[in-house]
Amino acid sequence: MEFLRKIFDNAHEKLNSNEKTKKFFPLIDAFDTLMFTPNHVTNKGSHIRDAIDLKRTMMLVIIALIPCLLFGIYNTGYQHFRVLDQLGDVSFWEIILKGALVVLPLVVVSYGAGLLVEFIFAIRNGHTVQEGFLVSGMLIPLCMPADVPLWMVAVATMFAVVIGKEVFGGTGMNILNVALTARAFLFFAHPTKMSGNEVWVTGFSDLKGEKYASLINSSNPQGIVDGSSGATALGDLASFMQDSPVLENTQAFQAKYSLMDSFLGFIPGSVGETSALMCLIGAGILLWTGIASWRVISSFFIGGFIMASILNFVGGNGYFELPAIHQLMLGGFMFGMVFMATDPVTAAHTNTGKFIYGFLGGFLGILIRMVNPAYPEGIMLAILIANVFAPLIDHMVIQSNINRRLKRLKTA
Repeated sequence: MEFLRKIFDNAHEKLNSNEKTKKFFPLIDAFDTLMFTPNHVTNKGSHIRDAIDLKRTMMLVIIALIPCLLFGIYNTGYQHFRVLDQLGDVSFWEIILKGALVVLPLVVVSYGAGLLVEFIFAIRNGHTVQEGFLVSGMLIPLCMPADVPLWMVAVATMFAVVIGKEVFGGTGMNILNVALTARAFLFFAHPTKMSGNEVWVTGFSDLKGEKYASLINSSNPQGIVDGSSGATALGDLASFMQDSPVLENTQAFQAKYSLMDSFLGFIPGSVGETSALMCLIGAGILLWTGIASWRVISSFFIGGFIMASILNFVGGNGYFELPAIHQLMLGGFMFGMVFMATDPVTAAHTNTGKFIYGFLGGFLGILIRMVNPAYPEGIMLAILIANVFAPLIDHMVIQSNINRRLKRLKTA
């Protein structure tokens, strides 16, 4: 690695030797600190709590996302050949290749567009490139449909970095999760590209005539085509529940999307969100390394489970009849719980606040999903709402502690 060290040192020397080129120092510094440990040290008072820096923290999160990425690549190819009824004619590696050709361009465009904005702001403001986008650049394609146009990914990423982060001061200052900001932008700006049958399964739009009709009918035995729901499990659930009897529709849904398939992830959906198992593997990595908060994850799950259980008890609707644990395995609940809600910047920071924040996100996510079947997901909106309330939650917790100690002081 010495030759790389020399290359970076020479680049630093040449850039800093000229006032005109000095402003481009953040470009080289970004790659330098990505490859090597930053040489910035404290000169007064030892206050370093850990040997790991922010870039290494972000890299650990990316490592935790790799299981979701790899399975997302496989499942994208799997769903493509499934809708074409060609699974028996292709090999494992052909499925992987097809998925990679769809997913990897999303990742490249996401990083390219986001880092371009980061570099522009770093040069303009004269600071080093901030590290927060290392994770956001991976989260954005993983929470997108397989067939979303690449130009939309680029526009949404730029919007999220500029409006969701840079206007607040950059990494560590944003109040909304950057990846969810990008998804929300696309959902409201281009809803037809974020919903409907064609966007969730690459190759779906290639089906014509009788083949298309037979697929729709096989996924929706009631003959209902819900353009706002799509071919995801939650979209089908919204369609199934429009007709009675409720029990038969619920059983039909569970037969098509079994609990095991929902847990493993062999169902249509956003690239990295379908597999609860891969999300749990990522959660294990994040908890083992101490990056994610177990308080947020556990309370998020409990909040969602309690809301689903309450509506199970109420009954009278197919959404309500689906078992709570099955409900949590669908859509982006597990992915949002592990990778979105645990964002240390936009989440609550007090220990008690983390419990409240996580519970609020999970509770609202299932409430939006089950009570409003016109919007069959809900996790994105729930986490964004929780992000907005996080500072208020922390304030209330801290104020409660202050009031309790003042009362204790008066009685002392």
